[in-house]
Amino acid sequence: MGRSGTLNLAKRQLWNWICFLVVSMCLLLRPVCCQKCRIQRCNAEYVASFSPSGGLQEEVLPDVDYCIALRAYSLCTRRTAHGCRGDLVYHSAVFRIKELFAQHNCSSDGPTSSAKAPSTSKPPVVDVCNYESRVLALGPAAQQKKYGHCGLFGDPHLRTFRDEFQTCRVEGAWPLIHNRYLSVQVTNVPVVEGSSATATNKITVIFKSYHDCTEQKVYQATTEDLPSAFQDGTRSGGKGESLWIVEGSGGLGIRQVKIHARYLGTSIIVRQVGRYLTFAIRMPEDLAEENGGLQLCLHGCPRSEVIKAHVLNRQQNRLMGGWYGEDDGGELQPGLSAHVDMLERATTKCREMLQVEDVYFQSCVFDLLTTGDPEFSMAAYGALEDLKALPPSTLKQSSPRTPHIYSRGTIVTPSVFTALVLMLLLN
Repeated sequence: MGRSGTLNLAKRQLWNWICFLVVSMCLLLRPVCCQKCRIQRCNAEYVASFSPSGGLQEEVLPDVDYCIALRAYSLCTRRTAHGCRGDLVYHSAVFRIKELFAQHNCSSDGPTSSAKAPSTSKPPVVDVCNYESRVLALGPAAQQKKYGHCGLFGDPHLRTFRDEFQTCRVEGAWPLIHNRYLSVQVTNVPVVEGSSATATNKITVIFKSYHDCTEQKVYQATTEDLPSAFQDGTRSGGKGESLWIVEGSGGLGIRQVKIHARYLGTSIIVRQVGRYLTFAIRMPEDLAEENGGLQLCLHGCPRSEVIKAHVLNRQQNRLMGGWYGEDDGGELQPGLSAHVDMLERATTKCREMLQVEDVYFQSCVFDLLTTGDPEFSMAAYGALEDLKALPPSTLKQSSPRTPHIYSRGTIVTPSVFTALVLMLLLN
């Protein structure tokens, strides 16, 4: 018994020593042989680097950023390799990484992004009631979003969102804009009895309800009343500064009202010039959408209502032959001198307002000849000022600029002499 007890004691001491050695080795070599397999964390960080919601779309991201994240994924798996020798998920990930390097033509050498844990931070707050905020949230390419300008003034003359310039005979109510965000309608009435010249005496603007930014608001101006408020008596609508009206002076004693719709990235100027009104708008092209209906700002005036310069080219010789005598050495016949005198007075008057003989200058001369109303010269001046204040541009061009003024529709006459011809044709 004594010998057996001694043997048992020796066995217990040996077992204790073995256990001590095992524990000591685990403590000393823990980073190497006792490390847990952390492949699931590597997988989670890789997925989170592209899709915080957990949906990795490898085919959509074959770019430099993708290769950087892939190298970070590979580095993470190498760091946890010792703890994952018998883990099937680990070996599957290593095999998949090799496939992705080849599939996306990524090099294993290069920069690696820092490992991302699934983000808990909130995404940047986008102001739904601010058009620019919504667009900029789409990324740098959104800075190329374009704004268009449309204006209607004078007899009337129309500049469309496509920078086409037209002179029209539109009488009655006509839609300038009609889409799911905004509707604008103008009413034109005859200016001079016996002439087809018309001008705008009523403008109705309807801002349609948009999310929580604004409820429906209606603005209406007439020649008797240019209000600085919506029809319900308010000067603003919706949350914060989503929609508001401000009254001001357009120079030369011209009254004007500006309407700013921040949620649409849109500004409108309505002017009262003598007995008539002018209209101008700057609006993002992606909001000025097609809807199949008539919109003068998008499509221009109907063909039957447009005064076309090429009509004059076919009749010019015949008309000039009627004005000049065949044997009088080129002297003007009686009656034409009065028209020439009117042309000179109109030209002088328009030069007082407009420094450059562009399409706005031609419109000014045309209006004075067709109506005889000197106040019409201010309509062209106001329209040019509106173009400077609300120029066609891109979102990246933050400051107003004076745009190049031209006519792509060849509707404006090439000289003040042709303006006189137009006047005679209309009467």
